Amino acid sequence: MQCQKENCGVEIEEGEERDFHGQILCEDCYMDALSPARTCDPWAVRSASLAKSSGETTEHGGLQQDILQLIRQTGGLSIVEMVERLSVRTGDIEREIAALRHMEKIRAAMQGGKKVIVLWQ
Repeated sequence: MQCQKENCGVEIEEGEERDFHGQILCEDCYMDALSPARTCDPWAVRSASLAKSSGETTEHGGLQQDILQLIRQTGGLSIVEMVERLSVRTGDIEREIAALRHMEKIRAAMQGGKKVIVLWQ
């Protein structure tokens, strides 16, 4: 059996499939469906602003650091391009982008008629 989520299609072992609104999903896609990335979270933005104004520095590790470095190198990429270049799942990128947006490190912009993620500046 295969995951029915668009752009996944991973092979699911017998008994490991998850049903979400009639769609058969792998465990990772099921978790993404239950806990989607939140792009608009006023409390997260406020917390990030307070930390910034108090002089706290935020250490970025792992995937967040890779995203920031990739954006610095390219000047901006779409989420699909980031997924391809970093070889990670879309849900993972979306979650990290949401966190970085709350910290006012990145933002969305239109470049060449498409939506890309760029540095906040």
